[in-house]
Order: sequence, then structure tokens, then C-alpha cells
Amino acid sequence: MSPENRNLILAIAVSMAILVLWQSIFVEPQMQAVQESQKLSQKLNSDGTPKLAHKNNDEQLQIEKQERPPEDMPRITISAPMLEGSITSRGARIDDLTLKNYRVSLSDTSDNVRLFDRVSSANPYFSEFGWVSQDTGQPMPSGKTIWKILDKRLTPQTPVRLSWDNGNGLTFLRTITINDDYLIKIEDTISSSLDNPVSLNPYGLVRRTGTPSTQGMWILHEGLLGVFDTTLKEWTYSELQDNNKEGLSHISEDSGGWAGITDKYWLAAVMPKQSEKVNFSMRALSGTEDRYQADFLGEAISVPGRGIVKWSGYLFAGAKKVDLLDKYEEELGINHFDLAIDFGWFYFLTKPFFYAITYLNSLLGNFGLAIIAFTIIVRLVLFPLANKSYRSMGKMRELAPKIQVLRENAGDDKAKMNQEMMALYKKEKVNPAAGCLPILLQIPVFFALYKVLYVSIEMRHAPFYGWILDLSAIDPTSMFNLFGLLPYSVDFLPAFLSIGLWPVLMGITMFLQMRLNPPPPDPIQAKIFQYMPIFFTFLLATFPAGLVIYWTWNNLLSIVQQWWIMRNMGEKKVSAAGGDSGAG
Repeated sequence: MSPENRNLILAIAVSMAILVLWQSIFVEPQMQAVQESQKLSQKLNSDGTPKLAHKNNDEQLQIEKQERPPEDMPRITISAPMLEGSITSRGARIDDLTLKNYRVSLSDTSDNVRLFDRVSSANPYFSEFGWVSQDTGQPMPSGKTIWKILDKRLTPQTPVRLSWDNGNGLTFLRTITINDDYLIKIEDTISSSLDNPVSLNPYGLVRRTGTPSTQGMWILHEGLLGVFDTTLKEWTYSELQDNNKEGLSHISEDSGGWAGITDKYWLAAVMPKQSEKVNFSMRALSGTEDRYQADFLGEAISVPGRGIVKWSGYLFAGAKKVDLLDKYEEELGINHFDLAIDFGWFYFLTKPFFYAITYLNSLLGNFGLAIIAFTIIVRLVLFPLANKSYRSMGKMRELAPKIQVLRENAGDDKAKMNQEMMALYKKEKVNPAAGCLPILLQIPVFFALYKVLYVSIEMRHAPFYGWILDLSAIDPTSMFNLFGLLPYSVDFLPAFLSIGLWPVLMGITMFLQMRLNPPPPDPIQAKIFQYMPIFFTFLLATFPAGLVIYWTWNNLLSIVQQWWIMRNMGEKKVSAAGGDSGAG
């Protein structure tokens, strides 16, 4: 293998070791400490007294009969540019949402993606807003409340209203609005006919029944998440189950925040006004079914005697489009709402890369062409470092015969061998590690681009040319049916055995790139490195097609650059030799 590829393998191994050490030394102990403090905060207030408000929250939000309610409840129809569905009068729950612009598969006949499922379905998934009170004599609107529907159709132009009288001096009027995208606003007006003030706590929740199938990838978070006190918290479904359903309860020190449940591309999140301090929770609920809930419990609001009070909260339910999340983060002041997209540890690279590729797509009209253009830009940025690396490798190639003589003369004396090699490097002014820096810089670039292709919904079902209909999916062709020329399917093969045409092209370019470098002096290493293009071909067969296109073009550009440098070095060497001859 070439020094460049050997450096790549070494850099990847070092990077993985650093990540593992970071996880074991810093992340896991920190998580354990946080969990211990959270367990204590669930039981006590700051002054050590029992947390009664949270107890009532648990009683109203968790304790619920497991049987499904009847489906004959009146409903409000939702009709918006991006969403359609309905709201049930039972609990005023938003439990029926379909994304109008996204289908389950590439087929035009496939169903639209369903986000929320009705409470009466096998696996309910819904959002609910309500109130709790420490005064047990005051009934509060909850998931069991039957609201009176005043308007029957929710659109961006026509809000809907629901009302409920608790029979004890309080009347609740709920107004629900929806915009052109995926944001729903809940505004409650509470009127009191009582002589004395009443203290109430608002809540909002997203609840999901049944553990959904997930990608199961360590680079992607699917489950419950939220931002509290400007910090992202994430819990997978399995973590909540393994944690004996205790999950996380967080009393915000700062105002604002949000909590929800995320899939790879879709998000359902509730949030109060960002000026409020709330208690956030993410947990698995007790019961005979797997149920997961992200919620917030707001601070107490005093409803004055013979007076009214208003409160509002928000629900985001839809596709995790970067521009939308950024828009709501700015308009509503929602802290780090864009972290709902799992941009990963290289966030500082991934998001700018996303914007760069999106901009190039707007110019070129195709995300595949945008990736190729982005590859060229990356190569231009790294051009000076790559030049230095290739020139260093050229000098190392010239020193290879001398190094081989040193090996033969030193025999088994490794100390003497290393000493003489270092002296040779110093004499010839060669830095054997010079080739590492460009490779080290390309590793975060590679992972960040992988993230962009893997988690950005903008890349989902984005076509290239020819047979690539989805840049975020693997190459659908296979060498085992001659890339579709033979009339049989190989869908039964695992992805790493399918090996589409683009992974094959990547392997060929990698092989050609290696041919520009001499083999290692050790024959065993040389034999192993001969098979590296084959290994990477199988490996990248499981990667998104867009990433394989990037790697292939990166190899091609590297071949051109390396060939050009080798040619210039050869011409200079010939020119220098001719000058010496003439002088003689």
C-alpha cells in the first residue's frame, strides 16, 4: 500500500482509540454522575422537601388505562401544506399526522410517511397539552378530558377552538393554530368565576407506544432527546428500558428548552415559551406495553379570582429540515433546535458542509454534482499540504534503495537501524511523517460528509444520474448480476456482498493510486496491501452512494495531482542531471 493509505489506516486507528478513551474516561463517568443527581432531584426540591408538583405530574401523565378509548369521538380535521390528519376531542390530543411531501419509499405509489398514530391504534403516537393542580378539588384537563369542539377544520388560515368547563369555577378555551410548515401553537385561556386565585401548572408531552425499529447505528441517535440549560440530552429506547424506566428529570436553571422523540428524519417535540422555566422529563412509562414519553411541566401560574390568564406552548411535528429548525431557533428563541439533527462530534464541520453542498446544489441542480464540486473544493483547500505530502513521498521513494541497504547492514540490530535511518532522513532533509497531516485532515472531512449524507433529510431520495436514485442509500446495482444486465435479482445478498458499480469504480481508482507508489520493502506487507483495494470495495459497498462518489472522485484527483508532482520532480531531476553533465 502507498504511504498515504498506510497513514490513513494508522490515523483511523488512532482516532478510534481516542474516541474509545474519551468515552470511557470522560463521558461514561459524567453520565453516571448526572444520573445519580437526577435520581435525587426526582425525589426532593432544592430545600429537601418532597416534590409534590412532580408527583401530581406523574399521576396525571403516567397513570392511564391500557385499553384503547372508543374511536367515535368527534375530531378536528387538519389540512396544511405539509401536514394532514386530525385532532381528537378526547384530551384534545394531536394523534393523527401524515407528512404530505414524503413517501415511505421511492415508488410513486408508496404511502406517505405517517408520523402520529391515533390513540385507538395498535401503537399510539401523539402529543398532548394540559394542566395539573395541587388542589385536588379542581378537575384539570388531561388525556381523558372530552373537549367541546367549536371549529372543525384547522388550516394555516383558520385556527380552531375547543372549550372545557371543569364544573368548579374554571373554564378552559384552547386555540390551536398551524403554519405552512410543521409548527403547531397551543394557546389556552383560563377564566375563573371563583373568588380566590388558583395555582395551576401547564404541561406538554409527546408519547409513543411500542418500541420502533431503528437503524441501530452508533453514529445516529434515535429515541428521546431535548435541550435543557443549553445542553443536549439523549436517551435511546433501550437505555430507558435498562434504566428501570427512571429516565431523566431535569429542573431547568435557565428558561426555555425543548424535548421530544426523534427518528432518523422525523421529529416530534414540545416546547414552552422560551421565557419560562420548566421541569423536563424523558422516560419509559410503566405498564404492560413499551411506552416512552418526553414532557415538560411548567412553573405554577396563578389564575386570579374573577379573572383570566393566558398561556401558550408549541409542538413541532415533521421533517428535520435544517433551514426550518434554524428558522424556529431564531424566531422563537429555541436554544440549539438544530441539534435535533444528529450532526455528531464534527458538528462544526458537518453543518457548514451541509450548507456548502446545499448551495452548490442550488447552482448545479443536482446533489450528486454538488458532491463532486465539493470534492474539488476540498482538494483545492488541501492542495498545498497534499503537494508537500506527495513531494515527501517522492523523496522517500528515492531513498528506498538506501534504506534497504541499511536494513541489510543492520541485520537484527533495530536500534542501530533506527539510528542510521534518522541520520539519513536528517542528511537528506526528509520528514517521513509529512504525509500524515493531509490524511489526518481528511478524516474529519470524511466523517462530516458521511454525516451530511446519512442524517440530512435533504439528501433523502436525492437522485444522481443513471441508476443512482437515492444518494443517501447504497448503490442498488450488483456485480453478481453484471449490474442488472442478467435477468435475476440479488436482493437476498447482504449489502457488503452486493457491491455496486460505484464501489467497484472506487476500488479501481484506489488500485491505480497505489500503483503510483512502490510497494513496501517487507514482502508480507506488500502482499497484504495488494488486497486493500478489494477490502475497501467491500467496505464502501455498505456506504451511501454519495459518499462513494466523493471517495472515487477524491481518488481520481489524488491520482492526477500525484502524477503531476512526480512528473515535475522527474523533469527537475533530469534538468539537474543535464546541468551537471554540461558543467563537467
